Amino acid sequence: MLYARVWHGGRELYGVLDGEALRPITGEIFGEHEVSGAAIPVADVQILAPVRPGKVLAAAVNYHSHLPSGRTVLKDDAPPAIPQLFLKPSSSIVGPGDTILVPEGARRVDAEGEVVAVIGRLCRNVATSEALECVFGYTCGNDVSARHWQRDDIQWWRAKGSDTFSPIGPVIATGLDATSLGLMTRVNGVEVQRTTTVALIHGVAELISFASQAMTLEAGDLVFTGTPGETPTMNDGDVVEVEVEGVGVLSNPVRRQSDSGLRRT
Repeated sequence: MLYARVWHGGRELYGVLDGEALRPITGEIFGEHEVSGAAIPVADVQILAPVRPGKVLAAAVNYHSHLPSGRTVLKDDAPPAIPQLFLKPSSSIVGPGDTILVPEGARRVDAEGEVVAVIGRLCRNVATSEALECVFGYTCGNDVSARHWQRDDIQWWRAKGSDTFSPIGPVIATGLDATSLGLMTRVNGVEVQRTTTVALIHGVAELISFASQAMTLEAGDLVFTGTPGETPTMNDGDVVEVEVEGVGVLSNPVRRQSDSGLRRT
């Protein structure tokens, strides 16, 4: 199923996409729920970021093809022996169609297309063999990265966590095989990244299991699984698309800014 979080009739609701219609659910998306028989035209809703996460974890240097650009966290070009996870603030989340705002002074800012796992239930000290049972579904993500801040700052709080630096969406897809999902990134319609999760250094289950040994993952939390190859630099006016097989396309325009902006997430 494809679950969407939308704004309709002055309120926020979840529903299941059925062609050009949205069928609202009753109950809790990460718990017991039913799909309504009523249908709302998709054209009549605003699709939001598919979840409001409590925590956002992201994997650094998790594709072999991305190793050369991983020297900020590695002593050499060897793949990391254990997952290299970092936290992104939930305030960095935006949804499909929302503008990625590049802060003044950020200089080079890259897109990083990623497959994102959405946790569906409490997950603590889970074995790798059982970790995927904690996943509700998958969505597209863009781990926006300000490279000069990433290089020059001791912590990545603003390089990876500035407002709008974690676009996700457009939906959460359930029933997918996490071990072989296709991933593509395009800038202005030109393909700049392509891979599948077969190429992950540490698979989705391993990332979740590893994280759960240190912190409790909760329903709605996100795990960005890493980006492949060379990452494209985003310029003012660009449109970045991240496509995950079985999920759809996450599209966001880019704008450099000189002051703050507000948006609904």
